[in-house]
Amino acid sequence: MNKSVLALSAAALLGAASAQAASYAIDPTHTFVTFEIDHNKTSTNRGRFDQVEGSIQFDRTARTGKADVTVHIASVNTGTPDFDQHLRAPDIFNAGQFATARFVSTRFKFDGDEVDEVEGELTLLGRTLPVTLDAEKFNCYASPQQQGKEVCGGDFEAKIDRSRWGLDFGLDWGAAREVKIVIQIEAVRQD
Repeated sequence: MNKSVLALSAAALLGAASAQAASYAIDPTHTFVTFEIDHNKTSTNRGRFDQVEGSIQFDRTARTGKADVTVHIASVNTGTPDFDQHLRAPDIFNAGQFATARFVSTRFKFDGDEVDEVEGELTLLGRTLPVTLDAEKFNCYASPQQQGKEVCGGDFEAKIDRSRWGLDFGLDWGAAREVKIVIQIEAVRQD
């Protein structure tokens, strides 16, 4: 009887270990945070942040996940150096005082087996507020570039009211309040 209890205990421990979320490190060569904002009801200004880092915990079987993503504000890149400088200035992103923005998820929401949304909190300009990212697509695959390691990632989008974080530049003369955030992310399994 002792052997049976021992065998069941070992099986339970192995099952519990396999049910734990896997850890993934964000691949900076396949991860970008971009933004889009209306420019005087004429065109769309776009930019991206070139330095992004973080980690993801993901368990498809348990339908759980966590994400912690840090964006380096000084890495903003619109393709126009003068505009980039202005975006870093105190009246917009204030990169001198607030060097990073950070998104920390509180919940991965699934529709069946697919990631549908990622709920979390965005810290920007020292303010932390809830944001929900919609999953436009999400997939995991064995990457030949990563020696067969599993890579998970996708495209996520949200529309935010920038004034909630104190990004008020231009609002008094009619600049757009809504900003579309698009996150392209891939992360490599670490175990």
